[in-house]
Amino acid sequence: MKTFYDINGLMVNLSFEEEAFSLRAKHVLVICTWHGKWLLTKHKTRGVEFPGGKVEAGESLIEAAEREVMEETGGIIEQIEWIGEYEVCEKESTFVKAVFFATIGDILERDNYLETDGPYLLEGNILDARFQDSYSFIMKDKVLDYCIKRMEKQLSGENLGY
Repeated sequence: MKTFYDINGLMVNLSFEEEAFSLRAKHVLVICTWHGKWLLTKHKTRGVEFPGGKVEAGESLIEAAEREVMEETGGIIEQIEWIGEYEVCEKESTFVKAVFFATIGDILERDNYLETDGPYLLEGNILDARFQDSYSFIMKDKVLDYCIKRMEKQLSGENLGY
């Protein structure tokens, strides 16, 4: 378990074990790649971020991830893998978000991307680029560091050791 404070000063607990928290995940964050590029979206108020959002009634976490990626980017998930989940402890409440890694097979053009401006593609190092002013606060905490590094190790077959 990793514990740290996010950019807003809220305590965050990150686990790479499923159902590590007493609360179930009701939000998803999907780290996406498409043809070797990062697939993000530009939220109309928060800025550039990976797609994600709330799980709707009757949806599984994977169904929510697939829906959110489609709604916000037009991306069709080809392959998806659970990475971890994190708990954010706000003053009056706590929530848990599941993190997935998805490979996108295709991007469909949509008339409406809901609360976002649609797909945003980035080549290169996302861990450096995310500190630009145009990026959402969601991109700037250690959740992304730990999850992307873990994902890269899993893809390379490295022993994780934590």
